[in-house]
Amino acid sequence: MYLRFGPVCISSITMLTTEDCRPERGRVKINVIDLSPFIRPCYAEDRACLKSSAQAAVAVVAAGLPALGVERMDPMYLEHVSASQAGLIMEFNNTQVRGLRHCRVLDLQRAGPRMTVQLQCSVVLTGYYVLSGKLLIFPIQGSGPYKITIRDIVVKVSLETVERKKGSERYWSVVSWKHTAHVLTSVGYHFQNLFNGDEALARPVTHFANKNWRDIFTEVSPPIVSAIVGRIVQQTAHLFDKVPLTQLSLE
Repeated sequence: MYLRFGPVCISSITMLTTEDCRPERGRVKINVIDLSPFIRPCYAEDRACLKSSAQAAVAVVAAGLPALGVERMDPMYLEHVSASQAGLIMEFNNTQVRGLRHCRVLDLQRAGPRMTVQLQCSVVLTGYYVLSGKLLIFPIQGSGPYKITIRDIVVKVSLETVERKKGSERYWSVVSWKHTAHVLTSVGYHFQNLFNGDEALARPVTHFANKNWRDIFTEVSPPIVSAIVGRIVQQTAHLFDKVPLTQLSLE
């Protein structure tokens, strides 16, 4: 099966030029070029190369690569995220995350089985929420549409990998990951229908949340940020599963 995207034709295992997809005497001519032509292999010690190669791949990977098993991540869809912490019960449903294709790679390091990447992103989350309990000093209750605008979140993700062999090729497999996150610029919160639409109760809570956005981010964000990062790691693992190590690294 072949998928045609403008000047290229993509099969389930190779990327081909349009000319290579044309039938020749009743057969399809296939010349393997590269599974990941958007990635430039680098030596582990060449951090400038690692950073620029990763940056070039961000928008391509975020758009999705069905032939490599990578789902589209901009927009990203999260069906359900829930958590209970510090007296606050949260549910976020049918969330869309937009803006990941514009993330900037601040740094990428690779040392043995460990890779660490730092990304700076500005994203907008929309969906439906259910909140109850206490938001720092305020009681809170409500359900309805929500919008969270995050400007300049810096996420550091560390991956632990192992090498595995399949046929004559070696591949990376992700075995564990962890992350940290903080926001440099601002977070804006908009929750419709707080306190069943009672603006007298909702207004001071919304004002407090936006004035103290950093504290609220620390309180509210961990489950949804973890879900977003987890999805990115999952799709990266799919990429590693299909692309041989020789096309990702010069070691």
